[in-house]
Amino acid sequence: MKQPLLHNFIVNYFNANDCQVLEQSHAHVTIQLTPEMDKLIMNRPFYWHYLEKTGGVPNPMSITFITNHNQISEDFKGEIIHFGAPRLHQLFRTTRELGGYIRIYEQLQVTSQNLHPLQPWLGLNIKVSFCSDRKKEILLSLGLNLINGQIVPQFMEKLHTLTLTPKLPDMCFTMTPIITLSSGIKRLNKIVETFVENEDTSWAEEAQARWQEELALLESFYEDLEEKPESYFVEKQALKELYSPSIHIEIINGGMFYLKQNQYQS
Repeated sequence: MKQPLLHNFIVNYFNANDCQVLEQSHAHVTIQLTPEMDKLIMNRPFYWHYLEKTGGVPNPMSITFITNHNQISEDFKGEIIHFGAPRLHQLFRTTRELGGYIRIYEQLQVTSQNLHPLQPWLGLNIKVSFCSDRKKEILLSLGLNLINGQIVPQFMEKLHTLTLTPKLPDMCFTMTPIITLSSGIKRLNKIVETFVENEDTSWAEEAQARWQEELALLESFYEDLEEKPESYFVEKQALKELYSPSIHIEIINGGMFYLKQNQYQS
């Protein structure tokens, strides 16, 4: 892979994954990672685990790639990337992993010579996990019309009734989204958050009750000791981690779907 092609691959890769290009020249590019991309490529599991536990504000890293070290000063700080570099192989691998995101079109039965518009929809399958010592998972499938903002639940199920194709059909054209992809993802995430807020909280209350029962049992084992040994604190912390309720939201897959106008008009 020649260096200009490598440079373009880097820029296109991160643009496709909603990362902002902060700065670039013919020999380098600086990228602001999203939290998702930071988790995927920066190998900081302890940081993200701590953040999820504490509810802190994410601070994803930025990264500078030097795509042509022969045309940049020696004191320039950045990660040299070239064909054969482990980082490049990592990006290739994650490109395949991110292949769960597709672009697909509705196949229309066109009977006239007029061009037919297809509206862009963002479709996501999102897993919500309610975790404690027990786990409950719910899969939400949501679609967002990127022209008018309409949101459709059970979106993927509804798509099964349509004839879809990976190739843009003849006599059809795609409309330019009014709502950006990043804004669309935020809107759907907000829907999921509202769903979570309205869920019955009895699962968390029951987990807390089981925690208190286990804690009382632990205290009874050590009640005759004036000074608690280290094992007491280790067991107590382990119980806390096991029974503490937490909610995890994960986008499983999704894509862009171009459908005929008014396909799911209310």
